[in-house]
Amino acid sequence: MNDQAEKLRKIVDYVNVPEQTKTANAARVITVTSGKGGVGKTNLTVNLAIALSKMGLRVVILDVDFGLANIDVLLGMSTKYTILDLIRGDRSIFDVLADGPDNVKFLSGGSGVEELLQLRTNQLGRFISNISLLDKLFDVILIDTGAGLSANVMSFIMAADEVILVTTPEPTAITDAYALIKLVSRKDRHRIIKVVVNKADSVQEANDVLSKLYMVSDRFLSFKLQKLGYLLYDDIVPKSVKQQRPFCLSYPKSQASKQVWDLAGNLLAENGRGYNEDAAKGVKGFFNRLFGAFSGN
Repeated sequence: MNDQAEKLRKIVDYVNVPEQTKTANAARVITVTSGKGGVGKTNLTVNLAIALSKMGLRVVILDVDFGLANIDVLLGMSTKYTILDLIRGDRSIFDVLADGPDNVKFLSGGSGVEELLQLRTNQLGRFISNISLLDKLFDVILIDTGAGLSANVMSFIMAADEVILVTTPEPTAITDAYALIKLVSRKDRHRIIKVVVNKADSVQEANDVLSKLYMVSDRFLSFKLQKLGYLLYDDIVPKSVKQQRPFCLSYPKSQASKQVWDLAGNLLAENGRGYNEDAAKGVKGFFNRLFGAFSGN
């Protein structure tokens, strides 16, 4: 009974948000993706979420890497419910939202992608109605996709208002990142892709990769990328993964933490390009576009 009372209290706290902190517009939906696995995409998503939260924004992570959902593993937490419970209608959005560190919330993906693709009309309406509440509760929604170029991953990318593409200086990672950019450019020449180079050995190497991707995309695809920034290789990153605690919290003064803060600042810069607050359609618009893409496949 006490658990139920606590759950109700949390719901009231969420819904009865003070007027000065309510989100005036739809939440900013940002998909974080990569051309291949192993580039640090999920770790970046978690630490970026914490940095944005520390900047005063209300942030939630949706883990839609249905095959290898591991946000909870990186956080050293176990979740009682997943997006599968929301899809099936067994639980509400308030039940499935889990508490992460520093006021970051997250929704574990589980293995529900097949059911997500096969929702009937009444189930779809209920799911979107539930998930739409996130627009009222959060300022930023980070969607952590699977890696690679599968149709499902591409659907999540094309549904987002903004995309952060994570790569490393490894030739295979750069090649796969370019392949993803090429696919996106064919589907929508106006799609916004912001590139982050992770695990670079030096600022020079990071900038070389950013410039190279920008140049070849502009020259051969007539598609302009946006350079969001970079993270240099830092020993504390693998150490924090083993500790199952985000490095922004364990090592706040580290090089990696400072550079994640820089990325968050670049993302929120008032003069930053590529985000139209008035045009953003929030998480409801995201999932409407997503299901539209699925039905068109």
